[in-house]
This record gives sequence, structure tokens and C-alpha cells, in this order.
Amino acid sequence: MKRIFITTFLLILAFNYSMAQVLIPTTKPNLAQQDMIKRGYGMFIHFGINTFNNIEWSDGTLPVESYNPTDLDPDQWVRTAKEAGFRYVLLVTKHHDGFCLWDSKYTTYDVASSPVKTDVVKAVSEACKKYGIGFAIYYSLWDRKEPTYKDRDPQKYINYMLNQLTELFTNYGIIGELWLDGGWDRKQSDWGIDQVYSLVKKFNPRCAISVNHTIVNEEGKRDFTVPANMTEDNKYFFQYFPSDFRLWDPKIVTKFDKKQYLHEGKSYYLPFEHTVCISKRLNWFEKTQALPTRDLDELEELFYWCTDNDNCLVMNVPPDQTGRIREYVANTAIDLGKRLNLSLDKPLPKNGKFISMNTSVTASSTLEGKKEQYESSYINDGKMDSRWAAKDTLASVEMQLNPADAFNKITIFEYQDTEKLPDGFSEIRISRIQQYSIDIMQNGKWETIYLGDEPMGDCKVIKLPKRYNSSKLRLKVLKATAPPSIHELSVINML
Repeated sequence: MKRIFITTFLLILAFNYSMAQVLIPTTKPNLAQQDMIKRGYGMFIHFGINTFNNIEWSDGTLPVESYNPTDLDPDQWVRTAKEAGFRYVLLVTKHHDGFCLWDSKYTTYDVASSPVKTDVVKAVSEACKKYGIGFAIYYSLWDRKEPTYKDRDPQKYINYMLNQLTELFTNYGIIGELWLDGGWDRKQSDWGIDQVYSLVKKFNPRCAISVNHTIVNEEGKRDFTVPANMTEDNKYFFQYFPSDFRLWDPKIVTKFDKKQYLHEGKSYYLPFEHTVCISKRLNWFEKTQALPTRDLDELEELFYWCTDNDNCLVMNVPPDQTGRIREYVANTAIDLGKRLNLSLDKPLPKNGKFISMNTSVTASSTLEGKKEQYESSYINDGKMDSRWAAKDTLASVEMQLNPADAFNKITIFEYQDTEKLPDGFSEIRISRIQQYSIDIMQNGKWETIYLGDEPMGDCKVIKLPKRYNSSKLRLKVLKATAPPSIHELSVINML
């Protein structure tokens, strides 16, 4: 009997191990995806050799000596994450430049060869355990430093990656997520994603794994539809298989996001993980110059949007050249967590009921684009990539509402002009709309319930002191520097 029990137990272990290597066709989340959805909200940490050179991407030629934090404090990073209500930390262990934040046996382009030899991966992993939050890693497939990357035989470089990932998954505790990037630089088949997936699942079957730009229009091709327009199940295909979730940094999916995607005729459930910068300048690596953070209103609405529908959000909160997160940046993340009342023992909070999605909309004018469309209906279609645009500087848009539905909150994501910063990646966003009113139809007449006399900004949130009912709402632009354009205007009954 004892021998039969042991044999049965070993067979179960073998079955579980083999199943860990395969992504199963399903319409429901598997265990790794369930864990990911439960975590829901993580802190992305971009830190590395780019931090010390005021650049977003580099090619592996920056001198290793330039990595030189003067007050390195990974404990402060994770403590900030805990205080801000993040459920996990996602650390960039190696970006496209190939510089490793751990002492890797397979390269000298790492912290061990720099002036400050602290194993950052170890320090962050241990701090996550100390503060009771999850640990996840980002690892770039594209390594512009490693010589085998250019070898004619792609397996040589795949072996290099497998060796480094083995280091990461055997020396730093439980890793709940592997975020892979840079796959656009080679053919999909040359990355060995199936080998990477199998290796990682051997160490942790519940580790969620994905590659940026996960989904495409046709199997084996790179043509793609932006995630916000993927509004049908079983229409789009894996570019990188297997993957446990979808990534398309920094895109935001539709409110009507779908979860079923195809590979070789079979359908797989895949949630989406969003990436957002806390910086108003949209930089991932911190710069010498202190840059402003996004407004709390915008961050709150992005949080609600990105964690809705069983999707996830990681917000980038990067340390500076000292090796610490700047106090004002940390405070923004912590203030957001307090505003949202985040707690590890409670579900993530939700926004209110949207009563304006896809209702009828008319505009005083609409810009006629040669390629893009700017229809008034795009203002409430649940997509951040589409937008209504007027052809006149002073314009208005009217939205039909169900008068039986009350509301007490309005959010507006304005399209803005952009100006690139010297790093060629980050940008400044500049509002067009300077003055405006929100009006509702009451007893056959327009009544103004909000009058704005300052630039609308990245995301305008109007919380009303009481609930209103109306058959129609109007945004009227009273002053603008250019024809106004709106990504989304949402009318909400706040819970």
C-alpha cells in the first residue's frame, strides 16, 4: 500500500511538472494568472546604467564605471512600495544595454564590475520578503552587449539567456512574474521563448510570463492592431507562444477588453498588464533634473481603468542617481495609495458606474484627417487610443444620457500637443483647452454645472457635490490654443 501511495504521488508530481511546461487552452485564468490578477497593482523599477547617463536606451557601450550610486538603498524602494499599497515590485534586472543588476557569471557588464558592487536583485528580493509583497523581474531579450547575440546560430544566445535566467530563478527566492522585452529585434522563432517558458515553469509553475508586443493580427507575422481595438475574442494571435498574459507597453486596453487569443487553432485566456509612468514627462529612467509627477487625479483614474476587467497595472517609480527614490516622487505614490485606501487584505477599489459609454454623441465640428478618423463617437467609446477632434478652436460636443441614470462625477482625458525632451524619448504634454464649461439639459434649457478657467490638463476629474439626472450633457470649449481634442469623456455614478 505504501509503495502504491508513493508511486501515485510521484505520478501526480510528474503530471504537475509536465503540465507546468504547457499553456492550456481555456476560457478561465490558470493558477499563474489567478495569482497575477489577485496581485493586480505593482511598482515598476527602472534602474541601471542608463540612470547615470541621462538616457532611456543605450547600446552596451556606456562604461561600467558610470554606474555609481552614492546612497544606494533598495530597502527604501520596497518600503515605499509597501507604504503606497503596491502588491508587488517589478525590477528591471537587465535592460537592452545588457547591464545586469546582479553578479552574473556570464558577463562582466554588471554591478560586480562597477564602483558599487551591491547585488541589487538580491537586495530588492530580500526587501520584498521583509515587507511581505511579491517580487517580479523584467529581463530584456535584446542584449546589445553580449557577443553571442550576433552569432549566426541563435541557440548560442538562447543558452546565454537560459543561463542568466537560471541564476535569477535559483538565487533570489520566489519570482512571481517574468516580463520579457525587446523581441522586435529578431525573428520570433529565434528567441527560444518555449525554452524560456519551460525553464521558468520548472522553478515556479505559478510564475506568470510574457513578452512585450504579445499579440499580432496574423500568426507568424508582425502586423498588429493596437490593444484598445482588440474587441473580439478569438480574432488575434500570439506572436510569442507560450505567454501567460498580454503586454503592449505603454498601450491601454479598451473598457471592453477581450481575453481569448489564438495559437494553432486553439483559444487561450490572457489578461493584460498595463505599464504607466508616475512621471508627468513619461520617462522610465530617472534623470539628473528633477521632473514632475503626474497629478493624483490622473493617476487615480488610470488606476481604475487599468485594473478593471481582471487586468493589472504596474506603475514606474524609478530611483535617481543617488540610488534612492526622490522624496516627492515617493510621496506621490504613497498619496495615491492613501487616496485609494489600498490594503493587502482588501480587493482593489473600483470606479463608479459609467453611464455614458457608447451613447449617441454629436459635435459642432469634426476634423477631417487624411489617415486617422476623429469622429465625435470616439469621445465615449472606451478607448484611450481614439479621439474626437474638432476643426474649429471653439467647439462643443453633446452626449445623450439616460435621464434615469444619476451621476456625480465626470472625467476628461484631453489629447495634448507634445514636445520631446533631449533624451529623445520623454516628452512634455501641452493642453489645448484653456477654458470650458460642462452643461446639462434641465427643463429644456442648458444649465452650467461646472466652469473651468484653467487649462484642462492630462486628466480632468470633476466630482460634483450632488447627483444629477439629465437627458443630455455638453462640453463647451470657451478658449483654446488649437482645435480641441478629447480621448475620453466619461460620465460616472461614483460609488
